[in-house]
Amino acid sequence: MKNLVLQLLIIIVFMFSVIGSAFAQDSGSPPPPPANPSGDGGPVGGGAPIGSGIFLLFTMAAAYGGKKVYDFKKKKLAE
Repeated sequence: MKNLVLQLLIIIVFMFSVIGSAFAQDSGSPPPPPANPSGDGGPVGGGAPIGSGIFLLFTMAAAYGGKKVYDFKKKKLAE
């Protein structure tokens, strides 16, 4: 009986702490976006190219997938 009461007490304290932290969140509006540092009215970031970053992402994803397939086939042959 003591274990049940202790478990219920712990659960109730946990629930109130979760509920309390949910009400503690600020519901105000987000801050305004930062000013454009380039000052020419263009996009924030200055129009930096993202093509090489996407190429790098796809290359790493293909290499990771290839290694997973290689390891899977190697494990399958070992069985």
